[in-house]
Amino acid sequence: MTPHQHVRQQLFSLETLLNEQGIWQTHSPVASAFESTEPFCLDTMEPFEWLQWVLIPRMHALLDSGQPLPQTFAIAPYYEVALDASHPARDVVLVQLQQLDAIFAGDNA
Repeated sequence: MTPHQHVRQQLFSLETLLNEQGIWQTHSPVASAFESTEPFCLDTMEPFEWLQWVLIPRMHALLDSGQPLPQTFAIAPYYEVALDASHPARDVVLVQLQQLDAIFAGDNA
């Protein structure tokens, strides 16, 4: 499987998990939320919103257009800090994000 295929598969797994955990939203944030200049739109979106409305669509767009994937990528460390330790989906989401990071690190065997 190519790195692009691995990333796409992991994105679909993350989407499925967010749906199963009841985190997936049916309405997008207001347009101004996407204009944030902060990393992860931390001033305008909640962490799970950013995954759904920014990361996942942008990664799919990269894959769909055959663009090169980022050379460095590590999202799990932010989510380890950003997600409340008591959130019921925290640990399973972190596993998915760590797996995504591993693909970019070349540890996808």
